[in-house]
Amino acid sequence: MFKNHPKGLLQAALSNMGERFGYYIMIAVLTLFLCSKFGVSDETSSLISGFFLAAIYIMSLVGGIIADRTQNYQRTIESGLIIMSLGYVCLSVPVMATPQNNSYLLAFTIFALVLISCGNGLFKGNLQAIVGQMYDDFEAEAAKEGPEKLKWAQGQRDAGFQIFYVFINVGALLAPFIAPVLRSFWLKSHGWLYNADLPRLCHEYINANGNIGQKDLSSLTELTHQVGGNVADLANFCPQYLDVFNTGIHLSFIASVVMMLISLAIFMKSKHMFPMPGRHEAVANVDYTPEERVAMAKEIRQRMYALFAVLGISVFFWFSFHQNGQSLSFFARDFVKTDAIPPEIWQAVNPFFVIALTPLIMLLFNHFTKKGHPITTPRKIALGMGIAGLAYLLLMVVSIANNYPSAETFTSYAPSVREGLKEGPWVLILTYFFLTVAELFISPLGLSFVSKVAPKHLQGLCQGLWLGATAVGNAFLWLGPLMYNKLPLWECWLVFAIVCGISMLVMAAMTKWLERVTNS
Repeated sequence: MFKNHPKGLLQAALSNMGERFGYYIMIAVLTLFLCSKFGVSDETSSLISGFFLAAIYIMSLVGGIIADRTQNYQRTIESGLIIMSLGYVCLSVPVMATPQNNSYLLAFTIFALVLISCGNGLFKGNLQAIVGQMYDDFEAEAAKEGPEKLKWAQGQRDAGFQIFYVFINVGALLAPFIAPVLRSFWLKSHGWLYNADLPRLCHEYINANGNIGQKDLSSLTELTHQVGGNVADLANFCPQYLDVFNTGIHLSFIASVVMMLISLAIFMKSKHMFPMPGRHEAVANVDYTPEERVAMAKEIRQRMYALFAVLGISVFFWFSFHQNGQSLSFFARDFVKTDAIPPEIWQAVNPFFVIALTPLIMLLFNHFTKKGHPITTPRKIALGMGIAGLAYLLLMVVSIANNYPSAETFTSYAPSVREGLKEGPWVLILTYFFLTVAELFISPLGLSFVSKVAPKHLQGLCQGLWLGATAVGNAFLWLGPLMYNKLPLWECWLVFAIVCGISMLVMAAMTKWLERVTNS
């Protein structure tokens, strides 16, 4: 797999996998942790998580600027890993939250999230920039052997970023299972079972000094009995259960610390394999004529125009793709029979498809290359948008066939009626299949495209801009649930299909221009 790629690609991929493994362990339980630890509402927890995710993307731009200005990508990445590790260490401290210290602990937790977002900003985009620099050097070496060798080397970049992307998803596949296992283990070691609804009721009981409504008291009593707690002494059981429940989550944050340190160790041991662009710039410090400077400035402008064109398309892709955490999740809850499949399994479907399908897609691309008809990166991205549209066309056909109304209307039906109208899990699995294929045509290849067109002195910033485009797409995600609840369901999915279809056509219309800029 790594034979025809630059030395250091495996080490960079492993370092990224370790960091992503730790990150996905944390992100799988973050909103639940904020609710169970501090007793905040779902809305407040989602707001904090949303700001945290937005900060990660914003800090990627800052991290890229820092690395570009210092031209020391390696030191920037190391600093990011260390700062992230400190953030996870702060999260892993198992101090029990009480009404007296709740606000201070919540502020401390938010500080830990700030550290993680800052560290992630220094790390993520810049490691991607280093992978791009590896291929710059790889192609420069190949050019010494002639045009044919150079053309072959240029064809390896997309495959390299696909390999890099697979390692991200290995972490994403395994990580969601770690936190539930550790949490359940810690509860069982104290003689109790896991229940997601119990922490909220325990907080209500403690905050009201036991004076909660009869309905909530009955629910608390019933759930306490189910998990093996002492129903006769709720005043002692509630704080004890919360402490043990949240300590189990703190254990998963310790696992994140371990993975972060492993990632740091891999990177530091392997950094001699990675490029040092600052050294190249020192060697290549030449005086250019005014005409050469004008030509260089024009080329940089063309490259940046091409970059922003692809970023614009990627915004619509992430807006559609990340509905998997929005309207598609609600669709799974309301319209699909998913009772027999644990939630953790659904979280693993997408990364499983990424790992399983990447070798097949690489073989497909190689087949066309060997036949003398290579598919360029812009064309792959255009195809990806079309495949994403197929996912929503499938949902549209299913919704029309079942005559589904808006979700708001559907959830007003009697439970027995709703159950009879629900579809099987195959709908979600097939939808995720199409969306994952689209992701593999767009996300890793988008990283590859950015590394091709980014000016040498702006590589970190450009990788940060790619992550920033993801953030812009995420900013419009709320439109999905709004349409899902208000429109007949087929109309909701039609909107996404149209968005993907128009994006595909626009991208296809730009391919020749983008190919010229990429090859210039």
